[in-house]
Amino acid sequence: MIQCVLHGSLRRHYDLMREVSALFLDNGIRVVAPVFSERVGETDGFVHLAGDESCDPRVQELMYLRHVAALGSEGFSYYVNPDGRLGVSASYEFAIDQLLSVRTIFMERLVDHPAYVPHNSVWKPEELASYVLEKGAYPPPVVVPDECSIHQMLGNLILPGSIVAVGGIIVDYSSKRYRAGSERDVLMVQTHKWGGRFSIVGGKVRRNERLAEGLGREILEETDLVADVGESICTFDEIKGSGYYLKGTHKVFTDNVVRVCSRKVILNEEAEAYVWMPGSAALRDLDIEPNARKTLEVYVERFKRVE
Repeated sequence: MIQCVLHGSLRRHYDLMREVSALFLDNGIRVVAPVFSERVGETDGFVHLAGDESCDPRVQELMYLRHVAALGSEGFSYYVNPDGRLGVSASYEFAIDQLLSVRTIFMERLVDHPAYVPHNSVWKPEELASYVLEKGAYPPPVVVPDECSIHQMLGNLILPGSIVAVGGIIVDYSSKRYRAGSERDVLMVQTHKWGGRFSIVGGKVRRNERLAEGLGREILEETDLVADVGESICTFDEIKGSGYYLKGTHKVFTDNVVRVCSRKVILNEEAEAYVWMPGSAALRDLDIEPNARKTLEVYVERFKRVE
């Protein structure tokens, strides 16, 4: 079940936040905080609920943030801000969300905060609940072209010095017929992240996320394909001078064979074009960034033939 932490002013929006919590639960979203119960007091604007472990607002806030840190890749924060305002405490929580790379979604567009928020991040509770119920995931952020530099500034701030990135040689196991001994097609994507060159689908692993889970998530987000993650192909440090769009980070790539049962690809904003073709033909005919080329060469040598 997808998990969520609700943020907002319990003093001003207690009833609304409780309604949102019930709505989310009815649509398969588990709200891990706050746990709604009777209001039993207030200290300096902080509402105390029956069952709170402490009445000290500082302790309450830190315990709340502990729930945020534990959300993992399947969780998100939802800000109940019907007037567009976050307020002091929710602003602090939003900053922690950003530092932890937690997906943040808002009821209304921010009016009292200068923070960068990607597109596709403002959703009414009912629309968001319907989306999650249908898709089984929260809506991804959308980075529009004229905000790429801002998005990169935020990424440079929160990315660790080293990141683990997963990638997949996505192999066609659709109904297309292949001759015995021939190569199955693999998916290559052309992306601005590598200066317009071709690469394989993948991305960085999130907090508390296993490698296969991260690869499956990235493939679904970037191509709308459901992945069956298979054998490991190789693991290696990023090739020096390969030209990735984020500078100053050390990346470790771990790549796998991935089987898919459809050739219908729906790209998100991270790539501009795609092609299905045999791996050896891709190595011969496409301008492939060095890291993906290394993985594809190993794949072609070891895995390419149809049984």
